[in-house]
Amino acid sequence: MDRPAPPHIPNVGDERTLLIAFLDFYRAALADRAFGLSDEQLQIALPSSSLTLSRLLGHMALVEQSWFRDRFDGEGMTEPWTSLDWEADADAEMSLAQTWSSDELLASFEAACEDSRRRVDGVGLDRLSVEPDRQGEHWNLRWILIHMIEEYARHCGHADLIRESIDGDVAG
Repeated sequence: MDRPAPPHIPNVGDERTLLIAFLDFYRAALADRAFGLSDEQLQIALPSSSLTLSRLLGHMALVEQSWFRDRFDGEGMTEPWTSLDWEADADAEMSLAQTWSSDELLASFEAACEDSRRRVDGVGLDRLSVEPDRQGEHWNLRWILIHMIEEYARHCGHADLIRESIDGDVAG
């Protein structure tokens, strides 16, 4: 299978188009860091860190559902996240992801991204989340998209370092 090309980010566009384009670019960039690696390679961590590519992908699958399904649409989390023992393991989504094969991991991540895309398709940037924060305030879609871009950008940096340490690949 050929390595997928990154999604195009237009140089000009309205706010919504550019926010979605940047978010989709970073979603693809994270998935790209796992491209062509074996199940074992996805478990490799850099010394002094527990982060692996599998842990990052699992984390972002959870984050997608948490922000778009749970907070934005108010539909709550689904399995496999709801039955995890968060008190025993604060990084339970990452630990779970390490038990999945690369196919299961990428399928879970892609399904979460696709569900999120569907939830924001055609929705105005000023629409507020159903669920509020701890102070009772709601987020608008614009804020959530910007937050997700920030979240992906940070984790893509981690993923770049991990991937380069595995096989020297710096593409993406």
